[in-house]
Amino acid sequence: MFLVALVLSTPAAAQNAFTLGLAATLGGGWQIEGADFGLVRRVAAGPFQRVSGTLRLGSFIDEGAIIGGAKGLIGAVTLGLKTAPLTIAELGEDTNPTQIGVDLTLEGAGWLGSNSPLPQGGSWASLALLPGLRFGGSGGMQYSLMLGPAVFFGRSTDVHAFLGVRFEAPLARRASHP
Repeated sequence: MFLVALVLSTPAAAQNAFTLGLAATLGGGWQIEGADFGLVRRVAAGPFQRVSGTLRLGSFIDEGAIIGGAKGLIGAVTLGLKTAPLTIAELGEDTNPTQIGVDLTLEGAGWLGSNSPLPQGGSWASLALLPGLRFGGSGGMQYSLMLGPAVFFGRSTDVHAFLGVRFEAPLARRASHP
């Protein structure tokens, strides 16, 4: 509750964004598919310019099944560190251009699953290195597509390809009072 109050506080609200996205592992067999909901805050920590905290909810999907491929539910709490985007191109008006850039996200997660078909069991952790392609205005909504390896730690260790699609919308800024 303290973290939510800090993130949504008046001075900090101008630097924060709400994030919504899709997260999935890729490949054959059992995969994870889910949705992310969370907050992003600007920070200055070396090369990392943003930190995110999300809640991920989803399910296990058998990619080989034609009917009835869902098996169990999963939930995760993630913490991500993101670099500032490196601009590749700018499109649109000179006063409010749309930027296209690349960035890098380091994301750690703690997972809980019911009816887990994965060798890690019912609870595990993961660490992902996600290069991304980012679209949007520097002060407005942004979209990103991330693809990279994720290492899953539990009873055994596996590496999965991870795909993330994220949407970030800045939180409302409050007007200052005279």
